[in-house]
Amino acid sequence: MTNEEILRTAMKQSALDINCNAADFLCNDPVIVRSGVGPDARKYYKEPIACNLVSYGNNVVASVRDAYREIVETYVKKFPFYHCFETPNLHWLNERMAPLGQKVCFMAEYYLPDVEKLCALSCGYELRVLEQADFWDMYKPEWSNALCADRKELDVLGMGAYDGGKLVGLAGCSADCDTMWQIGVDVLPEYRRRGVAAALTSGLALEIVERGKVPFYCSAWSNIRSVRNAVKSGFIPAWVEMTVKPESVVEELNQGTAQSG
Repeated sequence: MTNEEILRTAMKQSALDINCNAADFLCNDPVIVRSGVGPDARKYYKEPIACNLVSYGNNVVASVRDAYREIVETYVKKFPFYHCFETPNLHWLNERMAPLGQKVCFMAEYYLPDVEKLCALSCGYELRVLEQADFWDMYKPEWSNALCADRKELDVLGMGAYDGGKLVGLAGCSADCDTMWQIGVDVLPEYRRRGVAAALTSGLALEIVERGKVPFYCSAWSNIRSVRNAVKSGFIPAWVEMTVKPESVVEELNQGTAQSG
């Protein structure tokens, strides 16, 4: 599996996620398509989505519902594509979508492995490959990034770090689509800054590749600890996304009663 094949796989999947063509991400100009979450989209995509902006570093592809097309099309043509994902420019979009009951919601950066950098890292603790059957008693708050209680059936593979018989770190991957598995990782506070997260992330990524799938990693831009782990583990930034959802969804999230997706 080469870096080119990995990137091509990710673009194909993003195209399925937002109802466009993979070639759209390579254009120099903005591309606007009609919104739609298809049957082969990543499992965490949930309607309603007013619009989803995606960039692989060349342009912005906007998947948007017809009711908001004029606003979004003006937005992506008004500003350089990389400014469409940050303040102060996104306020322009938010201010025009708010009267229609919509607000900017999720923003994230996604990472893909660099096969020239990806290698098994050590941390001084025993590492064990875990299968789905091993997770039954691990759905606890301390492992909420590695595993998802709401989508247990998608948690297909993991790697644990053990201090004696104690689980001190856990990386898990979710089979969010047919070709790509997403990695999440947690480490107990007293075991952080010892290389555990990177050892788990890199080790699990290699296990995923051996199974013919593409591992990917997601982080908020501001989560520096997570970003550093991605880079240390052999991952590099690949694409960014920003979604606009109903105001009620944003309010529910701010109350801490809803799951992202």
